[in-house]
Amino acid sequence: MRVAVTGASGFVGGAVCRELVARGARVHAYGRRAAVRAEHVADARYRSWDLARGPLDPAPSVDVVVHCAGSVTDWGPIPGFFEVNLDGTRNALASFPGTRFVHVSTASVYDPYRPTVMATEDEAPVRRYVNAYGASKAAAERAVLKSGAESVILRPHAVYGPGDTTLLPRVEASVRGPFLFAVGTGRQRISLTSVGNLVRACVLACERPGVSGVFNVTDAEPVVLDDALAVILAERGIEAERIYLPAGPALRLAAVVEGLHLLAGARRPPRLTRYALGHLAVERTLDLTAARTRLGYRPEPTSFAGAYSW
Repeated sequence: MRVAVTGASGFVGGAVCRELVARGARVHAYGRRAAVRAEHVADARYRSWDLARGPLDPAPSVDVVVHCAGSVTDWGPIPGFFEVNLDGTRNALASFPGTRFVHVSTASVYDPYRPTVMATEDEAPVRRYVNAYGASKAAAERAVLKSGAESVILRPHAVYGPGDTTLLPRVEASVRGPFLFAVGTGRQRISLTSVGNLVRACVLACERPGVSGVFNVTDAEPVVLDDALAVILAERGIEAERIYLPAGPALRLAAVVEGLHLLAGARRPPRLTRYALGHLAVERTLDLTAARTRLGYRPEPTSFAGAYSW
C-alpha cells in the first residue's frame, strides 16, 4: 500500500507514519518543516510542503492520502486558520485527485455553545463557532465531502499521548502553586482520544476501501474530568489541589481577556480562552457506534501511562 501523509512533521502525522511503515506501507511523508528526524517518520521519504501555498507538484501516485496537516492552535488571525485548514485541505485534494482521502478533523466541529452528550456524527457541522479554528475545520470537512473523493473523516477529541504539545502541557500550565484551576463541577464526562487510538482509526480507514463517511474517534469510554486530572497530575508527580470555578463566570472572563488581548494587539495568545475552557467546562462525549460497526474500530481505554515520554 502506498500512502501519502500530510502533517508528518507534527504529533499525529508522525505517529501515523511510524505505524504505517511498521505495517509495510510505502509512505510519502509531507510537512511544513524543512526537515525532521528520520526516526520521527520511521525513515519514510520526507519532503517539505506548505499546503497553504498550493498543490504538490509533482505528486507521487498513491493509494491513500492521510491528511493530518492543519493549524491546531486556538488563537491567531482568522485568515491564517482558513489558509491552513481549508485552503490546505483543498490543495491536498487537488494534489491527489481520485485518491482515497482520510481526513483527520476534530470534535471542535460540534456546537461549542452547548454540552456535547454522546453526539452522533450528524450533529455537526453547525452554523456557529467560538473561534476560527472550529469554523475552518468545519469548512474543511465540507470541502472534502463536496470534492467527490472517496473519503473518511475522523473526529477525535482532545488528542494526547507521547509527543503531545497541546493538551497535557496545557493542563500542567494550569497549575498555580499548590492549586490546579479548572472549570465546571469536575464531574462532567469527557471523551478523550489517545494518539494510539487515533492512529488505529487512520490505519483502519486506509485498509478498508469502500468504507466512507464521518466517524467519531475517541478512547473506549468517556472519563470523569476530575478523575482524569488526578491521574495526569500523579503521572507528573505534581501535588496540586483541584479547584473548580463556575463555568458561566469563567467563560465571560475569558471573553473579556480575549477582547483586551485583541485591543492591545498582543501577538502571544492569552492564557485564558473561551475555546480552551469550553472543551472541558461541560460534558463533551461522542458516540462511537458508527466507527465500531463500519470501520471495525476497537479503541483502548484512556491511559496516561507514558503519555509524557518522547
